[in-house]
This record gives sequence, C-alpha cells and structure tokens, in this order.
Amino acid sequence: MTIVQEGDAMNWIERESKALIQFYRRQNVVFVKGEGCWLYDENGKKYLDLVAGIAAISIGHSHPQFIRKVSEQLQKLVHVSNLYYTIPQIQLAEKLSEISGLDRFFFCNSGAEAVEAALKVARKATSRKKFIAFTGSFHGRTMGALSVTYKEKFRKPFEPLIQPVEFAEFNNIHDLEKKVDENTAAVILEPVQGEAGVYPADKEFIKELFRLRDEYGFLIIFDEVQTGFGRTGEWFGKDHFGVKPDIMAMAKAMGSGFPIGGIGVTEEVASKLESSEHASTFGGNPLACTASLATIEVIESEKLVENSKKMGEYFRKRLEGLDNVSSVRGLGLMIGINVENAPEIVSKALQKGLVINNTSENSLRFVPPLIINKEEIDYAIEILGSI
Repeated sequence: MTIVQEGDAMNWIERESKALIQFYRRQNVVFVKGEGCWLYDENGKKYLDLVAGIAAISIGHSHPQFIRKVSEQLQKLVHVSNLYYTIPQIQLAEKLSEISGLDRFFFCNSGAEAVEAALKVARKATSRKKFIAFTGSFHGRTMGALSVTYKEKFRKPFEPLIQPVEFAEFNNIHDLEKKVDENTAAVILEPVQGEAGVYPADKEFIKELFRLRDEYGFLIIFDEVQTGFGRTGEWFGKDHFGVKPDIMAMAKAMGSGFPIGGIGVTEEVASKLESSEHASTFGGNPLACTASLATIEVIESEKLVENSKKMGEYFRKRLEGLDNVSSVRGLGLMIGINVENAPEIVSKALQKGLVINNTSENSLRFVPPLIINKEEIDYAIEILGSI
C-alpha cells in the first residue's frame, strides 16, 4: 500500500472516492483534529465548528474529562453483550431517569435504531399498527424510521415500507384530529424539527396532542435524537412544554460523538414488554455508557444547559442583525435561518474558517458545541456578514 502523508488532502479525497460507497456529498476538507469548538484540517488550518457532528459533539472536541473517563473504561472492559450485567449501563439508566423523568431504558447505537425500537415498542404496548408522523419530519433512514420520515425522495426508492403511516400537517391540530383514530399505535414527532430547518412545535399544539392521546389511547413518541441533552436550552425538548411522552428516542449528544442511542419509556409502557422482543448486541456496552455518563457529568458541572439557553439567545439576536438573513428561529443552540443560496454560503464560509451546514437551498442550521462563548459567536457573525 502506498503511504500518503497526512497533509496530502487531495490524495485522501481521491482514495475516499475509490474506497467508499458514495452515499455522502462531502465538503472539500479533511479534518484531523478537534479541540473545544474548533476543528483543524490536515494543513493545520483552524475552523469554528457550528455543526458539531450534526448536533452530536455536545461538550466540545477532545474534552479532557471525557477522554479520561472513556480511557479508564477502555482499559477495563469494552464489551461483553447484554447476556450479562454491567455497571455503567445500570448507572446510565438511573441517571437518565433522574434527568428525563422517564422510568426504564433500552440502549442501542444510533438515533435511527432508537426510533426503530420506539416504533416496535409502540406496536407491542398498544396491539395497534398505525403511526402518525408530520410534514417536515425526519426520523432516520432505516426502514422503520424511514417510514415515518416525510420527504418522498427519501422514502420512494425503498417502498414498500411499514404501513399504515399517515402524515399530518405539523403544528395543525385540526389536521391531526382527522387522522388519529382507535387504530393509532403512536404519534411520533420532533419537539423541534431539525432537518426541516429548525421549526419548534407550538405549545398549544403539544397540549392538544396530549388531549387526543387521552381520548384515543395511542402513545406519544418524542424523537429527541437532535433536541436532547441541553441542545434547546433545557435537558430535553419536551421540557419546554412541561409534558412527559410515553416513549422518548435519544442519541447524538448523548455520547458527545461516541455512538450511543436509546429509548426511555414510562413504567406503564414497560409493563407491557417481554424479554427477547428487542435486542442489540453492542447496545449499552460499558464503553458507550461510560461515554454518555461522562458527557452528562460535564454538562452538569459546566452548566451547559444554561449556557445553551444563554448563548442561543445571544446567537439569534446577532443573526437577526445580519442583512442577508430573512428569518431566525429555534431554541437554545439549535438555530435555523433563511438565506438566499444556502449551499454557496456553506462553501464560502468553509473557505473563511467556519463550518456550517444547510438543510435546504434556502436554510442554514447552527448546532455548535454547547460550550460555545460570545467571542466565538462573534467570530461566526463576522464571517457570515462578510459573505
């Protein structure tokens, strides 16, 4: 094999094009290091990271406390499977119950897996089949998660998918009322729609959703894969509405970049589940659970939920002052804006040392590490204002 120097970006990009299935359209940069809110390419150029691994790097890159805890566990025990008890898994479930208010947990490896588990649990617990999702929704690309994802371009090539599924208009309770019935197993929604462009649910809509649940007996699944662990300025998106869903899916920031996902359920839902009805070989392994525990510990000790709320307000205010921005929305450090030609802005920002991403041709999303400060936000605003 030819040895290529780490600094030879074009060689790495060419090798990637021959070695990997081309599912991704990547930005033209090779990152080799991360520290705090900053990334470094193969030539040592520094970039402010407002993508954070798509809302995953909650406590910043290379946090020393995170590295220490994960390294210690790596030297002790990585994996034994769920045929045996392991301490970090139990500790994580107990901690999640404390911060989420849900009762029992199942761990997997990603957000899509968490949604798959949530859908299976809803069907088993209700003995019903039908799901209701929403326009603009995105829940993942595995077959079940894809079935409740709205965009037809994602679903069409892989049909037939799970049925029956109906899509109601997001934040329109009257449309939802027309579609729920006694056959509905669950309504699944994101408290803030991320891939759609960062659109929060209305409080009155959530209130009426829970009223319909009580009337028809379906379950409510909150997909908190992107909104969990301080992202919106609360521990979870549900906390903005003062509600507790029957099932909650989580991942992304849960391990600050380490692959882990899971679901939390109420005791009532858990009582209707039996052994061997769902499983995951690697789910909840000691290393992943330690990564999640370390993440939560840092979020608590550094008051990052509060920082998310405070810096989110500051960031949105600064964005509102930009001439090329027509709309600013979001909660905490989950922010969306409307602009003209978003892909071009993403490309130009990268050249200037700013990592951002677009969710459509006219929408940008900002989900930086929760440790971001005013000076770093000002740096981002300066670049965005110059494009």
